[in-house]
Amino acid sequence: QVQLVESGGGVVQAGDSLRLSCSASGRTFSGNAVGWFRQAPGKEREFVAAIKWSRGDTDYADSVKGRFAISRDSVQNTVDLSMASLKPEDTAVYYCASASDWGPWIRNQYKYDYWGQGTQVTVSS
Repeated sequence: QVQLVESGGGVVQAGDSLRLSCSASGRTFSGNAVGWFRQAPGKEREFVAAIKWSRGDTDYADSVKGRFAISRDSVQNTVDLSMASLKPEDTAVYYCASASDWGPWIRNQYKYDYWGQGTQVTVSS
């Protein structure tokens, strides 16, 4: 059983930066892929970014490419999402999730096995 915990959410202004962190307990991320998803009020949950733990391969949604960066820390066993140039449309609950492997389906939320409880990010204009 893997438990994921997100941290780092908050209220910021447009143009600000914020860093989210996802930590795992019960098992390391080794061999897995870790993704960040978000869900805005009234909208479906959508893919944001993902990283392959072993090689560091990454993938980003077009809406965040160039502004967000996903990274891993093998010592701390965490995956961070660094967000810059935040926009009001980035407001959402952000979730991290763990998948057992990396593949072309990495943007599909239903391929992820474990999820955190989410952390709120609010960007004011």
